[in-house]
Amino acid sequence: MKALVYNNEFKNKIEYTERKDPVIEQNSDAIVKVTLSSICTSDLHIINGFVPRANNDIVLGHEFVGEVVEIGSNVKKLKIGDRVAANCITFCGDCYFCKKGFINNCQKGGWELGCRIDGCQAEYVRVPYADMGLSKLPENVTYENALFVGDILSSGYFAAQMCEINNNDSVAVIGAGPVGLCSMMSARHMGASNIIAIDINDYRLKIAKENNFADFIINPNRENVETSIKEITNNIGADSVIEAAGDKSTFEMAWKIARPNANVGIVAMYEENQVLPLPLMYGKNLTFKTGGVDAIYCDKLLNLISESKISTDILISKKFKLSDIEDAYKFFKYKPDDCFKIAIY
Repeated sequence: MKALVYNNEFKNKIEYTERKDPVIEQNSDAIVKVTLSSICTSDLHIINGFVPRANNDIVLGHEFVGEVVEIGSNVKKLKIGDRVAANCITFCGDCYFCKKGFINNCQKGGWELGCRIDGCQAEYVRVPYADMGLSKLPENVTYENALFVGDILSSGYFAAQMCEINNNDSVAVIGAGPVGLCSMMSARHMGASNIIAIDINDYRLKIAKENNFADFIINPNRENVETSIKEITNNIGADSVIEAAGDKSTFEMAWKIARPNANVGIVAMYEENQVLPLPLMYGKNLTFKTGGVDAIYCDKLLNLISESKISTDILISKKFKLSDIEDAYKFFKYKPDDCFKIAIY
């Protein structure tokens, strides 16, 4: 089959090349024919050497949908021909952490696809623990509708959930990129009434406002964020803050714009260590929650899409064929301001 392979000995570290078709290795595996995949910033992190646990010479990619073409003898929930969305996390469902719902810390898995084992930017992919990691699509949900369920939509939902949002809460979301927008959608679904999108990209802010993902927009290049937040929240500060940007300045911004006793949910992936200036924060009584996504609500999110309560369709900004995936990576690395996500067919 054809696949996009990461190898640090390649000239550009990635190459569209021939790869052996995946086969069933464990009875809990499934083989999926990939219909659509996408490229994530975390794929770029691997290429740039910021993911030490990533293996060399692997097929990249962990965000995809497709059709089940083969299953292991222990797979009970799926059958050949099922249309499925894949979880970005590999998890067994039986270990201590899985039973607690902390699937990102599965003792037999974690971020495996496209990091430790061959991923989905290929014609076919092997999915371990398929009953756990694959969700069947409702009949009225298309592959495009479901493309982002197992990663960025799950990440946005995870971020909103970390914030323990109550009805009518004000929620500030730093970063109006794909995960930030998914966080806004999820916060709205959970009852937030004043959602504040913060970004330096005017196009992203426009999309957030026009699609009712956000009630207020702030561009830090033109406004003082702390002053604007206080004006919006009657001088109190945001009830919750979601950090989805991943910069030193945005990390600092997150705790500064939160009201006392607020929750700060951090889903951004940083390339350097961040510091909590505890003396400066003393008295704010903030709760910080952070980590890789525990994407345990894929079935629920698919139902929300089926019921037209959430939609990520607007996030597909450009489409490429798998044969053009090297060009897709170049585009994604230097993408224009009006690009959110790309779909690989």
